[in-house]
Amino acid sequence: MKVVVDTNIVFASLRTLHSTTRNRLLSRAEEWYAHLFMFEEIFEHKEDIRRRSQLSDRQTTELLGKILRRLNFFNEELISEEAFIEAYHLCKGIGTDDIPFIALTLELDARLWSRDERLKTHLRAQGFDRFYEEPNG
Repeated sequence: MKVVVDTNIVFASLRTLHSTTRNRLLSRAEEWYAHLFMFEEIFEHKEDIRRRSQLSDRQTTELLGKILRRLNFFNEELISEEAFIEAYHLCKGIGTDDIPFIALTLELDARLWSRDERLKTHLRAQGFDRFYEEPNG
């Protein structure tokens, strides 16, 4: 299964010492994808990540590297204009930061893994329901 990973999933995988989200990212058989925009978001929130992590700076950096190596990154040029237009309309009124991830989800005919309940509620109201549901345990 192809799954587009929202940046908040990566953040969640770094926040706690024993993270089921991290374990899932590192060990599951799904094909994980992300938009290159994720790097901007990680850099923008790096201090928050360090502050919230229960790991040392070195451990956080090493773990982030492991996680990022599991993701297949897509550049904007590889996503069709149609997917971006549809993503724009789906995200209208909620913000622009999620457009690249939604566009990638549409382009790959994938599922979106996000913990942003506000975004998910908004997308469902627009008829988008292609979410990756985290298995229990």
